[in-house]
Amino acid sequence: MSTWHVSNEVRNKIASTGPLGQAWLDELARDTSGDVDGHPAMTADVEEVEVVVAHQERITLRVGDVFVKLDADRSRLDVEVEAMTMPPVPTPEILWRKPHELALAALPGTALGRLGQPSPSSPAAWAAAGAAVRTLHDAPLPPWRSRKLDGLASQLDSECEWFVANEVLPADVVTHNRRLAEGALRPSTPVFMHGDLQVCHIFVDGDEVTGILDWSEGGQGDALWDLAILTMGHPEHLGDVVAGYGTDVDLDVVRGWWSLRCLLATRWLVEHGYGPAEEYPEVALLRSQP
Repeated sequence: MSTWHVSNEVRNKIASTGPLGQAWLDELARDTSGDVDGHPAMTADVEEVEVVVAHQERITLRVGDVFVKLDADRSRLDVEVEAMTMPPVPTPEILWRKPHELALAALPGTALGRLGQPSPSSPAAWAAAGAAVRTLHDAPLPPWRSRKLDGLASQLDSECEWFVANEVLPADVVTHNRRLAEGALRPSTPVFMHGDLQVCHIFVDGDEVTGILDWSEGGQGDALWDLAILTMGHPEHLGDVVAGYGTDVDLDVVRGWWSLRCLLATRWLVEHGYGPAEEYPEVALLRSQP
């Protein structure tokens, strides 16, 4: 492969995650194709390593058209690899796999959108995303249940207490969102659920879906969880997604999942250095829930 250059800034960011990042840096240093001394070689095939996500549990790096995912819990990568081979929707090509490392080819096109930013994609692209999700949900079930929805009720107790104790939101706003969230915690017929269907995990080229990323939370689960995570922060496209999905959807349950996701995610984001909570799209959504 081409030479991978890791700048001092990127090396320090990876090393700061702890054993997971340091082990990868050590392995790269042993490989003569990796340059980690902070001085890029002056050749045409040098590719810079960029950090996409980096914390103690997971790291995602981009090197040209290759994404490298590092995970302290190898079972998540096991699930991702198996889940990617099962659904009748496009997924990234697997380039190589190691116990705590998975390399994927970049998907063509661009992300459907980003949380907290206006989506550049057309209503037709959002409808195509809804149709792709329906294709996934109609596929045969995997033999395992997604871990994503386990223990949500007990997590809700502690996270709501954290919001109030840290004065992130007024108690009445937290109580209102908790009521909405509890409405989503109802029995449902399991489908093949992606589990982490963030808007940036669906790629489109024009109005066509080119692929779906990040399958580590895949498994049996609730169809409306996927639709909620996809449309969270983009309520103006909920109708487009539902139209593409092509069946009746309980919108109150979708909005309840919005509240639950935001209540459960905010403290984790704060504790992993994503800035002050008041700036998060998740907190803005909680404030805006009718």
